[in-house]
Amino acid sequence: MLFRPRNNVLILAVSVLFGALTLWAAKDFVMPRPENASTYPSKDAHPNEKVTAAVELYNAPPKSDIFNTPYIQDGILPVFLAITNDGDQPVALTQMRAELVTSGRAKLQALTTDDVFRRVAHISGSSTNPGRVSPIPLPGGNKNKKSQKTYEELKAANFVAEAVEPHSTKGGFIFFDVMDVKQWTLGSHIYLTGIRDANGTELMYFDIPVIQANAAAASGAQ
Repeated sequence: MLFRPRNNVLILAVSVLFGALTLWAAKDFVMPRPENASTYPSKDAHPNEKVTAAVELYNAPPKSDIFNTPYIQDGILPVFLAITNDGDQPVALTQMRAELVTSGRAKLQALTTDDVFRRVAHISGSSTNPGRVSPIPLPGGNKNKKSQKTYEELKAANFVAEAVEPHSTKGGFIFFDVMDVKQWTLGSHIYLTGIRDANGTELMYFDIPVIQANAAAASGAQ
């Protein structure tokens, strides 16, 4: 009987901690506010076209803490992309393509939302046979809810801008499969192609170095 108060306090503390962890696990994804691309360390500016593109890696804490899903544990590298248009005409992104090229010359195309979801939800399939992965019923109530939240997070995080209006910046995440790829930060570059001006003319490709300061202190060795 003498130890009951202490036990009650312990039970209460555990309950509060569990509740806090549950709330943290269920937190909603909040997109980082894109700053002018010229302010990021890793960028490529086209002064004549007045367009700048920048990237920032979110592969390690504290940056990766904005996600509920630990993407890098499944070999998925989240990259925040910001594109700033300082010109007077919009630029179109509907045909934009992103590619990560490592120092070892590995060429990695940005993944679709469905491909990222398959990897982190451990669903079989490939980009050549995508099937239907959006809100599908998966076995097990808790597993289904977790997968559903992961898919919603991916949709919210994905870079979806179709254009960048004059004197504005658009931002969002692109994802690369770095599973089994060595040194995907040191000496790597991200190339953007297919960005077009208001007349439909494709801009010169963007060559953005993935500098070590953007690598969240990760070595990149997988």
